[in-house]
Amino acid sequence: MNLPINSSEAELIIPELIMLFGLVAIILIPNLGKANFRIPLTRIHVPVFIGGSRFKSTNNPKLPNQISLIIFISALFFGLIQNSYGAIGETLEVTQFSRLFSLIFIAALLLATIATTHRLPARVNVKPPNDNDSENISIKKIDALIDNRRQVDFHIILIMVGLGMSLMSMATHLFMLFVCIELASLSSYILVAFHKESKIGGEAGMKYFIVGSVASAVGIYGMSLLYLWSGDLSLDALAMKWSESESVDPLAGIAVGLMLVAFGFKVGAAPFHLAAPDAYSGASSPVAGLLATASKAMGFVALMRILVSVTMPIEGEAFWYTAIAVIAVVTMTWGNLAALTSSNPKRMLAYSSVSHAGYMLAGLAAIGSGLGSEEAIELVLTAIVFHLAVLVIFKFGAFLVLSLLETEGRSHRLEDLHGLARRDPLVAGSMFLFMLSLAGVPPLSGFLSKFLMINGIVNISAGTGSSDASSVIDWLTSVEPVFWLAFAIVINSALSMFYYLRIGLVMFFEEPEDSRTLKDAFSLRLAIVVCAILTVIVGIGPLSDWLLEMVAEAINSFVSN
Repeated sequence: MNLPINSSEAELIIPELIMLFGLVAIILIPNLGKANFRIPLTRIHVPVFIGGSRFKSTNNPKLPNQISLIIFISALFFGLIQNSYGAIGETLEVTQFSRLFSLIFIAALLLATIATTHRLPARVNVKPPNDNDSENISIKKIDALIDNRRQVDFHIILIMVGLGMSLMSMATHLFMLFVCIELASLSSYILVAFHKESKIGGEAGMKYFIVGSVASAVGIYGMSLLYLWSGDLSLDALAMKWSESESVDPLAGIAVGLMLVAFGFKVGAAPFHLAAPDAYSGASSPVAGLLATASKAMGFVALMRILVSVTMPIEGEAFWYTAIAVIAVVTMTWGNLAALTSSNPKRMLAYSSVSHAGYMLAGLAAIGSGLGSEEAIELVLTAIVFHLAVLVIFKFGAFLVLSLLETEGRSHRLEDLHGLARRDPLVAGSMFLFMLSLAGVPPLSGFLSKFLMINGIVNISAGTGSSDASSVIDWLTSVEPVFWLAFAIVINSALSMFYYLRIGLVMFFEEPEDSRTLKDAFSLRLAIVVCAILTVIVGIGPLSDWLLEMVAEAINSFVSN
């Protein structure tokens, strides 16, 4: 009998196997106990160890979080040291591109797990309320018991998100890609509404689920039309069929357009982003950080697979160029203007995430213009993937700070950040660094990623202006429209400075509502400080060179395939 995956193939997916076995472990280990089974008609009892009175070591409510941390740390470690690549069956392939995105997903999940240690705390030796307790103490005890009870549930769902995202990055078949995206998405919907004791959490989860389900249904319908057109959903077969067509078949064009609706929702592109601000503000900060980084990266992997790998013509303009260019400009502008009026920090970061999706969509649109050389196209792709990688550092870092505030029941108002520098200078300084990096201030990592994006788009549009232009105005009117995508990024980055600097202003110059220091959450504080340090050193120095080299190699493997 042949096993579905042989040993050589198993070596390629060690991080995914770790998450799979960890999923089984996190279900079984907390349920280990002194249960036994009596053989019928006898007095012989056989121990089964599942159920019954749990062992003292497995009765610890902190155990699921500890298992989850071990799983993601191990998966991240083996993902970093892995240097073998190849196909797994007919629907999965491990490349440098897929492995890089797996690392991005796992890193975001690890940060979410660390933040959850304190945002959804597990308390040992919590007793049920008794008649002598006051109403306030009874409520706290009940909340603590509920938090203990749902530890396993939360971390099971978190691992399922990781499995779906990681397998999606390796998918070479459109059906497999969609199944993996839906595995991650359905788990994300549950995480958004996980704190069901909060009215805003349940409402956010329902909105996100309904809009996401409709977007997925539209995408799957597009996929079915693509199958009718090609008879095969393998990405290689689709790309070959597309390259053989002299013009875009209307059925194929409609199919790709419908799929862009689904992927546009995943990346938070306008106008498909409408549920995102409610989801971010209603979810806990660790979950919102996961949506802003890993979920966005997942959507861009899908977009790149379809737009660049399948529908990109060898020569000339891609049929989706104009649509993506318009969506990019509208997305970045809409996101920044909406963020300017937001008084909820998480909602502001949600709209900030929308604007960043616009920046990366501008890069994709520039690739579809058909003007750039192979080197210029690879530069833009490198900028997009590099931006998705460093977002995990400074975007998730900002949500980690909000997670720390949420341990006090705060973070839903701008006033909750007032005077944070007086309450905790280190946390406030880290938050200010994250804001500056999101704005693209040099020499931080956010500046480097935006600079690469703008430089790549300018390189693609280089030489398109009239050489006979007698003035700057004449040249600007003669240049190809793709140049204005870079200009739109610059203008919108300048616009975003207003709301990012507002965060710094209220942290350093406003009076705090509460003068007490923040809670002593060591692991969460350590994660914040590490993200702040990485925000600086990934922008300059050898670490940025190492990451850029890794991204460039990943893009080379993506393009060569």
